[in-house]
Amino acid sequence: MSANSKKNENSVQPASESFLKTITVAVVLCLVCSVIVSSAAVLLKDKQLANASLDKKKNILVAANLFEQATNIEQAFANIEQKFVELSSGKFVSVANPSGFDQRQLAKVDDSSVAIEKDLARIGRRSKVASIYLVKENDKVKTIILPIHGKGLFSTLYGFIALKADKQTIVGLTFYEQGETPGLGGEVENPRWLALWQDKKLLNDEGLPALTLVKSIPKNEFEVDALSGATMTTRGLQNMLDYWLSEDGFGPFLAGLNVEGEA
Repeated sequence: MSANSKKNENSVQPASESFLKTITVAVVLCLVCSVIVSSAAVLLKDKQLANASLDKKKNILVAANLFEQATNIEQAFANIEQKFVELSSGKFVSVANPSGFDQRQLAKVDDSSVAIEKDLARIGRRSKVASIYLVKENDKVKTIILPIHGKGLFSTLYGFIALKADKQTIVGLTFYEQGETPGLGGEVENPRWLALWQDKKLLNDEGLPALTLVKSIPKNEFEVDALSGATMTTRGLQNMLDYWLSEDGFGPFLAGLNVEGEA
């Protein structure tokens, strides 16, 4: 046997040894990638939270018709007053940590939430206290911004609806989180569709939910053109509004709110 043949034989590694090296390299790569991803998540967490907060403030400004592309969001939002409402009584209350108030998380805690009996919005539980926003002019309430959320077809939609001081007329509607079908239910974020809501009547003279999403041409101030091809999302949006503006939602608060912003 030649020297070259012996050299080639010696250079051939057993299959088990080759497999072990492959597994070792894969495990090391996974560990390195995990460390990088985890570190990035930790380092970027504060920035992500800040961006989420900024986006939420932007949507509040959009709903209140106070946002323009050149707007400094933090400066504009400084003119909006955040208040906390006990939904069962409709009265303003104080909370322990206003800056860290998280209505979504509180809904998951038994002591700070209630189970919903007539669950039109299909959210199961809601926080006992809600965060609302007021825009004032000359110490009088000009705009009331309310958080709303409820199930669509594939997701829970989170947004804000703003009302004029008459507590009936819509200033604007926005959604800052949703996972509906793009081009269908996802059109809830389409500015052209959202513009159809402006100056529509959400409540009647008795303070009861009265707005209806219709598949035909709207005939009056209580009707809005429904999303085309998105029946379940439209139904979810209708139920969401009917719930949050009812006696179980913001009904008591709106009934007791006066022009000075007292509830």
